[in-house]
Amino acid sequence: MLISMNWIGDFVDLSGLDLEALIRRFTLSTAEVEDIFHMGEDLKDVVAGKILSVEAHPDSKKLHLLKVDGGDRVYDVVCGAPNVREGLIVPFVKEGGRVAGMDIRCAKIAGYESHGMCCSEHELGISADHSGLMELPGDTPVGMDITELYAIRDIVFEVDNKSLTNRPDLWGHYGIAREFSALTGRGLKPLETVELSRFDSLPPIDIQILDKELCYRYTGLKVRNIQKKVSPVDMRIRLFYCGTRAINLLADLTNYLMLEMGQPMHAFDCAKVDCIEVKRFDAPFSFQTLDGTERRIDENTLMICSKGNPVAVAGIMGGLDSEIEDDTDSLLLESANFDAVSVRKSSTRLGLRTDASMRYEKTLDPEMTMPAIGRFLKLLLDIDPEAQVISRLTDVYERHYPEITLSFDKHYVDRYTGIDIENEQILQTLNSLGFCTRYEDGVFQVKVPSWRATKDVTIKADIIEEITRIYGYDNFRISTTHSALVPEKKSAGNKSDNFAKDILVQRYHLHEVNSYIWFDAKKCRELGMETEQNVRLLNAQTPDHEILRNNMGPTLLVFLNENKTFSPDFGIFEIARVAEGLKENGECNERKKLGIALYSRQKSEKELYFELLGMLKTLGRDIKRAGFTFANTAPLHSWQHPRNTASVTCGGKTLGWLCTVHPSVLGKLDKKAAVAVAQLDMDEFAAIPAADPVYREPSKFPGIDIDLSVVLPEGKKFADLEPAWTGMQQDLLAGVSLIDSFELAGARSVTLRFAFSSQEKTLSKDEVQPYVDKIVESWKSLGVILRG
Repeated sequence: MLISMNWIGDFVDLSGLDLEALIRRFTLSTAEVEDIFHMGEDLKDVVAGKILSVEAHPDSKKLHLLKVDGGDRVYDVVCGAPNVREGLIVPFVKEGGRVAGMDIRCAKIAGYESHGMCCSEHELGISADHSGLMELPGDTPVGMDITELYAIRDIVFEVDNKSLTNRPDLWGHYGIAREFSALTGRGLKPLETVELSRFDSLPPIDIQILDKELCYRYTGLKVRNIQKKVSPVDMRIRLFYCGTRAINLLADLTNYLMLEMGQPMHAFDCAKVDCIEVKRFDAPFSFQTLDGTERRIDENTLMICSKGNPVAVAGIMGGLDSEIEDDTDSLLLESANFDAVSVRKSSTRLGLRTDASMRYEKTLDPEMTMPAIGRFLKLLLDIDPEAQVISRLTDVYERHYPEITLSFDKHYVDRYTGIDIENEQILQTLNSLGFCTRYEDGVFQVKVPSWRATKDVTIKADIIEEITRIYGYDNFRISTTHSALVPEKKSAGNKSDNFAKDILVQRYHLHEVNSYIWFDAKKCRELGMETEQNVRLLNAQTPDHEILRNNMGPTLLVFLNENKTFSPDFGIFEIARVAEGLKENGECNERKKLGIALYSRQKSEKELYFELLGMLKTLGRDIKRAGFTFANTAPLHSWQHPRNTASVTCGGKTLGWLCTVHPSVLGKLDKKAAVAVAQLDMDEFAAIPAADPVYREPSKFPGIDIDLSVVLPEGKKFADLEPAWTGMQQDLLAGVSLIDSFELAGARSVTLRFAFSSQEKTLSKDEVQPYVDKIVESWKSLGVILRG
């Protein structure tokens, strides 16, 4: 959201202050400022110039030769604007001046010298209109600096909208001005409004709220005989600086009030809308909104109607049939308050988010509807004094928010802040923010203003935040706490997650990624992967994102595809949620999974597969001090390789799978690369009790490594070999590792390395041979054949 300091200056005296420093203080106390813009600073020697004569260029149909009075002398100028004419007063940049980032010098254009430049509003940077020269009033003094004539010079800062989510009062300049008033200690000027009670003798408007759950308040007023159609220049400049284009006077006024007070308003053409009903419809129908789009309105969307016909989507956008046009001379003005959740959901369903809906979503103060109409009428009558009010102010107020009053003592403030803030400063701070505060008998009584009571300030701790942020967090004295420091207790799940991340990043140099919980169907199709049927999202932003994923594989493969130019050899991982169907109670069965994917143009598929297998073993050994076992299994998903897929188990529990990728998918991803993918159920993994660590002192004597290559008969797997050495004398056998494994004539060849060592002496081959013989003898009963 863009905020104009000139606009803030209407309500708070900012004279003599360093505005940039004040904006930085606003960041520390209230909301994050993303950027600061200095508007109009690049203008130099731009004055009101009068066109004395206009001659057609002899060699051009579009160009004209002008003589322009710049106040100090007459300038020869070549100009191509279509609305140029004799006697017109326009913004004129003298030779040597500057505008639109350009230094204006004498230039030869189509054979004639031009000693200056006549400007459009676009070139001055005050609007997007570049259709012709900006026409100044006929009584404008020639030679007058344009920045003295209009408020072109301004400081505009951009506030991060996310930091205002809980502050509906800050979605307008007046609410921001209240913050600056508190920060500077200077008073907040009241909004100038028209006293609406003087119209009480006029007939009311027929306003009926038929849906009292979703419409809290609806206030209306009718005005006719509106003669002026164009907004004043200064108003148009403010709108443009704050990101809104000027349309016509009535539309501009509603936008201006929304930006000033944060209260969305809507003006209906009174010739088309003369009564109001607020309701929902029983059946869906089509409705054309102001942007010209045909939209489907369902039975949950609140509508504004006139004589049963819908004329606007409540809180979001008006209808095309009732819009204000250039010849509109009467209006029915709406200032209303709607249920925040209803507006947000309707906006999402329609795919239509507007400045109005963004504000209503934040839970606006219903008390603003009447002051906003009074302010609108004041601005309208200042611009067009002939306008006439033809109805009384009609106000239907269905739901009032309860008043909130909070009590606390000085000790409560001191305990929460840790510093001694004077009573007078507490009172001054809260009163400057609009809280009605009294201090009696050592107790503060604080009445929360309506614009903070909708959802923002509800408990005493919220008051402490108001006091401390205006006091300044940077003014707090840093001191050591006197409370006991107790280490944070981590859950088994979080502990396992963090250990796994540390191992994968620090030891294996993998990159962590973050994704959404749904399949990206379009990107999956590009890789030849079908999107498996699963739980679906309601109101998904796009049909490609409506199915929740049931495994991590496709998500990681899409990441690999999008980043395959990053490096010829890299790996990624993520711990995230998947949805494995529904539970018996109908709720989504969410599971936390660790997904790992490796990509390489330098290694073979076999090398990558065993590298990933080693990572999984390391996770089991280092985190739980438990061994993972792997066994060939049928593919669970169509994108997995039909043969190179294995289950991962530990202690009889299946934790996940390990696989390479189906050749058809790999061909679309990268024909010259190898890819391996694995998934672990981190909920099941966290539930495995961690064994006590066992430490073995490294031997100071050299050990002996014995490699045994065997051929496993069909149906046998690596795990079947383990009982042969389990329980063997541990002071000699230090460890067993898998070195190689490959298919051999329908069977599998496996090479194991047995590491023998002693704490007392250097071992000889004869001393370890009995152990080797015992292992080999045990394997014979399994039909295992020793190679070499």
